[in-house]
Amino acid sequence: MHHPEKVSHDGIVQVALEIIGRVRHRSPRVHCITNTVAQNFTANALLALGCAPSMTLSPGEIGPFVTGAQGLLVNLGTFDDERREAIGIAVEAAAKQRLPWVLDPVFVDRAPPRAAFARELIGRRPAVIRLNHIEFSELAGDAPSRDAAMAFARNNRVVVALSGATDLVTDGKRVVSIANGHPLMTKVTAMGCVASALVAACLTAEPDALHATVAAAVTMGVAGELAAEKSIGPGSFAVAIIDALHNLGGPTLTARAKVS
Repeated sequence: MHHPEKVSHDGIVQVALEIIGRVRHRSPRVHCITNTVAQNFTANALLALGCAPSMTLSPGEIGPFVTGAQGLLVNLGTFDDERREAIGIAVEAAAKQRLPWVLDPVFVDRAPPRAAFARELIGRRPAVIRLNHIEFSELAGDAPSRDAAMAFARNNRVVVALSGATDLVTDGKRVVSIANGHPLMTKVTAMGCVASALVAACLTAEPDALHATVAAAVTMGVAGELAAEKSIGPGSFAVAIIDALHNLGGPTLTARAKVS
């Protein structure tokens, strides 16, 4: 039996603050292969955090774009032939550059070919897989739980970020739970896609993929809480969370982080 290593609340929050600070200072380029409904919102969220996003899918351009970037997101949302080809080129370029990348296997439970392709991509060693409970069950063949997530992370040598009411992040040895967020986050499309993009951004500033993923999850969750306090519904919330990401400061993140 594998017993998870304990993680200090204060220590992990301090690390998250430092990672976000480095992201803002470095203004990394993050290339996103994401779905059509998420592109604009994802780009604005990355800009709010201080990053330089790019979204091209052209087979003739995506290789140089990824080579010149510091982070990469592969999201399978609106999956089509163009994205399949672009993903292959992008992942190959990332491997050559030793560039960490994030896999978001959206809707793998709805189409077997998509699930099969996601499994191929897992074999190409993403740094992080961020997915929900249904997607985890499809790819892991097991019900989502702390032990199942740890086993999946160990077996695939990857950090697993399992989203839910409480997010769980594990590398197979360490486990961190993040309880930040707000119900309005489920009422705006592309919110999960943005969270995955923030993981890719944090990986540009932190070699420890678990720490980078926790930093992104805490930042996204706290920003959601702050945005909800200023919103009257999903529409105003979508604008407010971009502002919250832009304005989020260390004292607020420290005071609100619900990490264990």
